[in-house]
Amino acid sequence: MVFNPLQYAVELGALTVNPLSQVRRTRGKRAVQEVNRRVVVNPRQVRELLTALTYVGGYDRASGRSLRAFFGCLYYAAVRPGEALGLRRTDCFLPEKGWGRIDLAETRPTAGKAWTDSGEAHDRRGLKQRQSGEIRTVPIPAPLVRMILDHIKEFGTASDRRLFFSERGNVVAASSYSRVWKQARELALLPHQVGSVMAARPYDLRHAGVSQWLNSGAPAPEVAARRAFGRRAAEDPRQVHRRAGSRDERPNHARAGGGGRRDVSPMETR
Repeated sequence: MVFNPLQYAVELGALTVNPLSQVRRTRGKRAVQEVNRRVVVNPRQVRELLTALTYVGGYDRASGRSLRAFFGCLYYAAVRPGEALGLRRTDCFLPEKGWGRIDLAETRPTAGKAWTDSGEAHDRRGLKQRQSGEIRTVPIPAPLVRMILDHIKEFGTASDRRLFFSERGNVVAASSYSRVWKQARELALLPHQVGSVMAARPYDLRHAGVSQWLNSGAPAPEVAARRAFGRRAAEDPRQVHRRAGSRDERPNHARAGGGGRRDVSPMETR
């Protein structure tokens, strides 16, 4: 509070030096906030949710089917929604078989037209926790590779080669994909789960993906690099995702009384 006025006085010539510039400030460590394990869905539930998306909006409009790969990116690649919205075809290495790769270069967060230089509702920024122009490479498993290839085959890309776009070719609004996600939850989850915090937000898929990586035995440093943690959590992502995603992995119909086998993790190491 006092430092900036004193610094301004230096700029005006009223002071020769800011007396507080020599004061060493110590900042206390901020506690790392753990992910609420109740929001994390297991791999089979994720598959049920991704399948449910194909029924949202009907076949012709395809409001859910056109975003299935978008939500798949949030889980399988653990990217932020804004990062997935900025993903272009040229950012993707998509072989017909095996693992692929995406190179994240920008994010398209919602800012509002009044707050962007371009006048668009979505800002164009570099990646969070990265220098300007820096990219983050994330290996993606075969299920996501196939999902993106199928998406491109059916829907193509926007004029600027973005993978995910609205009916008018614009960046998909957060309200739009959140509305689609809400409908998919109602189709895929049990009634008591729909009213819970389980995967209540699309962002929770990112938490589920990271938790599955850790539960599958992926090295914590590699997980931190893929996910791009904030500085305080980057040393050990297990502080954030401790015990998350370790609930019953039987399908919904099995928990309701039917049979079922334990699902094989979609994030198995290569």
